[in-house]
Amino acid sequence: MTEIDISMEDKRWGAEEPLRALAAKAVAATFARLGFTDVTSELSLVFTDDATIRQINAEWRHKDKATNVLSFPAFPVQAGEKPGMMLGDIILAYETVKQEAAAGQKPFDHHLAHLLVHGLLHLVGYDHENSSEAEKMEQLEREILHSLAIPDPYIVL
Repeated sequence: MTEIDISMEDKRWGAEEPLRALAAKAVAATFARLGFTDVTSELSLVFTDDATIRQINAEWRHKDKATNVLSFPAFPVQAGEKPGMMLGDIILAYETVKQEAAAGQKPFDHHLAHLLVHGLLHLVGYDHENSSEAEKMEQLEREILHSLAIPDPYIVL
């Protein structure tokens, strides 16, 4: 079971409960796919805006631009290794998520679920720094999203 702590920094995200429900489904599907059936953990989600995520991205990644999602693991974890109690933080920017969903002709909730899964995979040790890592991570995302009845996010329409 994963306890999800939510911080609503931008009211455009809407009500907290639908976001919590979507996040809980994304976490459950991700952990099921990874075989983490007996993991008890805590996850922090921050629903913010482009200006805030740009500032965080500049400070921590030295990239002075907005991005869709940032993940900050509480502790280093190797991919495939069971995570500890504290997973870390996932931060999402409303304007970028909304724009990407529209540009990709995807339902907003589908794109948000994808970014939650993507961010969570980062927290449990997966990355996409090289093509091999990217292929593995993208395949996991496809499989997890498929289990949530969400189409392949990497198919270009």
